Amino acid sequence: MTRPRVALFVTCLVDLIRPRIGFASIAALEAAGCEVIVPEAQTCCGQPALNSGDRKTAEDLARRTIAALEPYDHVVIPSGSCAATIRVHYPEILEHDASWGPRAAALAARTYEIMAYLDEVRGWKPDGVALPATATYHDSCSGLRELGIKRQPRRLLAAVDGLALRPLDGAETCCGFGGTFCVKYPAISNAIVGEKAAAIDATGADLLLAGDLGCLMNMAGKLHRDGSPVRAFHAIELVAGMGDGPAIGEDA
Repeated sequence: MTRPRVALFVTCLVDLIRPRIGFASIAALEAAGCEVIVPEAQTCCGQPALNSGDRKTAEDLARRTIAALEPYDHVVIPSGSCAATIRVHYPEILEHDASWGPRAAALAARTYEIMAYLDEVRGWKPDGVALPATATYHDSCSGLRELGIKRQPRRLLAAVDGLALRPLDGAETCCGFGGTFCVKYPAISNAIVGEKAAAIDATGADLLLAGDLGCLMNMAGKLHRDGSPVRAFHAIELVAGMGDGPAIGEDA
């Protein structure tokens, strides 16, 4: 069987803040039988510009991203929000463009959030991965509401030997990050993440898991400031067998 050529869209936050998520993504995709390429021409997907109302910059970045990614069989992204930008919003913002609109739609159909891709497209589960710990899972807004990411990460995590998942009260409630929202409305954002941190602590879990680094940074920061012992990881890190390293915010 021919291995699919998969473009890994790394995302800005993973590239700049936690490259470990990118390496974990490559490891898991290769274990699932993919040939993984990280296109050097990739930049920001344009989500911050789009959410801030800068439509022209968002469209320019969308065209650049499409050109960089369309040669590959599939595009896989370790972020629900960036994946939703390409999969959901590119066809919307370029629908008026007779040339780029169809290209946006074609790329959108081949773009996936990584946990959904591994679970639904590749039918893969981690084999021989073990981590004796308890964890709780936060469903990030974009992945949940725009892409339907809910059961996929939990199915993959259930295959990690020794890992016990504990339910999180309000797992589907926003953590208060919201991209530029936390910058524009810091007091509201802090109040929201305060409630989320309390719910996480109440689970008694060792680890906090999610699928978006922005949300994880927001929650991990609040937990740290409150003196909580809970450690935060992207779910792909555990699935790839990299859950024994430094957590988000810890020294490498």
